Amino acid sequence: MSKSALVISGGGSKGAFAGGIAQYLIEETKQHYDLFLGTSTGSLLISHLALNKIKEIKKAFTSVSQSDVFDNSPFLIRKKGALTRIKINHFNVLKNFIRGKKTFGESNNLRNLLVREIPITYFNELKSKKTDVVICVSNLSSNAVEYKALQECSYEDFIDWIWISCNYVPFMSLITKNGCEYADGGLGCIIAIEEAIRQGATQIDAIILNTKFQQTNRVHSRNAFDALSSVFGFISDRIEHQNLKIGNLVALDENVKLRIFYTPRILTTNSLVFDKEKMNSWWQAGWEHAEKIIIASK
Repeated sequence: MSKSALVISGGGSKGAFAGGIAQYLIEETKQHYDLFLGTSTGSLLISHLALNKIKEIKKAFTSVSQSDVFDNSPFLIRKKGALTRIKINHFNVLKNFIRGKKTFGESNNLRNLLVREIPITYFNELKSKKTDVVICVSNLSSNAVEYKALQECSYEDFIDWIWISCNYVPFMSLITKNGCEYADGGLGCIIAIEEAIRQGATQIDAIILNTKFQQTNRVHSRNAFDALSSVFGFISDRIEHQNLKIGNLVALDENVKLRIFYTPRILTTNSLVFDKEKMNSWWQAGWEHAEKIIIASK
C-alpha cells in the first residue's frame, strides 16, 4: 500500500520558505500526504498543513517576533542597512544564570504561542484523522533521537514536544520531561527522511531549508555568540549532510520515490532573527520556487 509523506527540516525563521513550498504542493498540485514529519521549525508547520489550515499557519508564522519566542532573550539585534548583527544581551544572560537556569535564554513565550495557535480542537481533529503528525526531538539524557507521534500523545504532551523540538539549546530553554533533558530535534536529526521510510512512506517530499551546495564562507566571529552560532551551524550542516546521504541510500534501497526541495539561495545566516517582512517574502519565494520546480519536472 502506497503511503506519502511530507518531511520538513529545521531552519528557524527560514521555515517560512518551507511553508510556501508546502502550500504550493498541497493547494496547487493537490498532493495528499498520509504522514507529516517535522524537525524544529518544521514541527511548527506540520499540524496546520495536515489540517489544510494553510492561511492560518501563514498568518501566524510570518508575524512571529522575538518577543513571541523569548521571555528572556539572550540576543541584542542591531540592524545597519541590510546587515543584521546579533550581539550578547549580557544583562539577560546574567539574569538567567542568577535564576539558576541552564541556558543563555528562555523561550517559554513560544510554548504559550503554540497553545494559542494549535488549540485542542485542532489536536482532536487531527486525532480523528488517519493522517499522522510526527515530531523529532533530541533526548540529551539517553543520547538518542526520538520521534513523537500525535496519535500516541495527549494534547499537553504534543504541545510540549513541538516546543522542545524548536528549543535551540543553549540559546533557548532546556526542558526536563519524563525524567530526561530534551532539546531541539535538529541536534540529532535535521531532516527525518529515514524515519519517514521506516514508518512506511513510499513517496516522500522533503523540504531542506538550505542550499544544495555550499555557497558562501561564514564571516569571522565578532563575539562569543557569533562563534557559538558558527560552531552549531557547522555541526548542523554536517548532520544534514549525513541525514540526506543516508536518506537517499535508504530510499534507493527501499525503492522509495524521494523528491527534495532546497532553497535556491542563502536566505539568512541568522535564523533566530524573526523579521516579519523577510518571512513574508520567503513564504512567497517558496511558493514560486516550488512552482518553478514542478513545471520544470513535467
